[in-house]
Amino acid sequence: MKTTKKFTKVEKSWILYDWANSVYATNILAVIFPIYFNSVCKASGADNLVLWSYGTSAATFLVAVLAPVLGALADHKGHKKKLFAAFLFIGVAFTLSNAFVDSYQLLLAGYVLSHIGFSGSCLFYDSFLTDVTTPERMDRVSSWGYAMGYIGGSTIPFVLSIILLMVMGMDSVLAFKLVIILTSLWWLVFSIPMLKNVKQVHYIEPQKNLVRSSFSNLWRTAKEIFQDKKIFLFLVAYFFYIDGVNTIISVSTSYGTKLGLDSISMILALLMTQIVAVPFSILFARLAEKIGSINLLSCAVGVYFFITLVGFFMGFNIEQHPGDDGARTLSLVLFWCMAFLVGTVQGGIQAISRSYFGKLIPSERSNEYFGFFDIFGKFAAVIGPLLVATFTQATGRDSIGVISLAILFLIGLFLLFTLRRSLAASKSR
Repeated sequence: MKTTKKFTKVEKSWILYDWANSVYATNILAVIFPIYFNSVCKASGADNLVLWSYGTSAATFLVAVLAPVLGALADHKGHKKKLFAAFLFIGVAFTLSNAFVDSYQLLLAGYVLSHIGFSGSCLFYDSFLTDVTTPERMDRVSSWGYAMGYIGGSTIPFVLSIILLMVMGMDSVLAFKLVIILTSLWWLVFSIPMLKNVKQVHYIEPQKNLVRSSFSNLWRTAKEIFQDKKIFLFLVAYFFYIDGVNTIISVSTSYGTKLGLDSISMILALLMTQIVAVPFSILFARLAEKIGSINLLSCAVGVYFFITLVGFFMGFNIEQHPGDDGARTLSLVLFWCMAFLVGTVQGGIQAISRSYFGKLIPSERSNEYFGFFDIFGKFAAVIGPLLVATFTQATGRDSIGVISLAILFLIGLFLLFTLRRSLAASKSR
């Protein structure tokens, strides 16, 4: 594996799960389903942005609480694949269920439960990175996972979804239901290679008392994380910056829809995000080798800080000039700029964060460590949507809700600089 540039069968099968699950991230979390949910909420007089933000927070909070415990359990021989499959099927089933309900309450419930299944499957998928490849290849394998997700998982079914909506009409409930069915089937079918070919290579031997052993290992891992300055600083930095990343992904379409931007134009802009993300995700793997993962992540966080400023001015422009067609056109242009900028960093920042963490941890306890990696990311994802919802409700201005995310990126950037200084100091000794 160290000497060949070609991906092995196991690496390809692992990468293909990004191809499989990215359709959920695009169609359900980011673009199509939020538009559908907004239309249902609007007909019922409900606030879609607030409900969506609270629903996202609820799902991520539950997964965050369970992640370390599930991770400790999964590190025992024979458990990782079973837990991965269980969350995968929960996610697919509840995504599909939303094609057969009509009230915004049931749609929100189905979204929350499907989000739990999606997030849980991603926890175990990420931890499999240490089983499918070597540390020397992790940046490349992780980055290609995101790249393939953007090529196939996002772009192809996303384009098919757009065609369905354009042919049947953006006001067609049936079109949205067909998109949900397409999303569910795509996710399930392309998960088969992962289920079939990827095995748990590194593990802890099963103990007589599995529950006691899991909690004992969990406590040991927690202490080791807090005692290892390098791992701890990275996780805290990740906690803040990935919060902003996930929140931007989850609320961008709801934000643009509430501002009254044209739905088709927003969908096409977000399609551009997926296309731009493909080469930039691969580029991130090469840049990480040349300038270092921490330096590269710092640059990406800086770009995200600028993205929040663009998002703020987009909303502020419409709030200051309500009903002005010129202001709405300018804001749509800003949305396209924001979508392009997100495409340059969205896949790369997640891929390099995942692979950098994978290099820091012991392979046989990858699920325990990735459980904490997940809890830091998921609890952050609770705070981000809450910030948007709280600031929006408190001020009555959506733009203020969006600019509040800049705080998270600034804190993350400061901590990455602190980590870089710490690493430089340790090398000079």
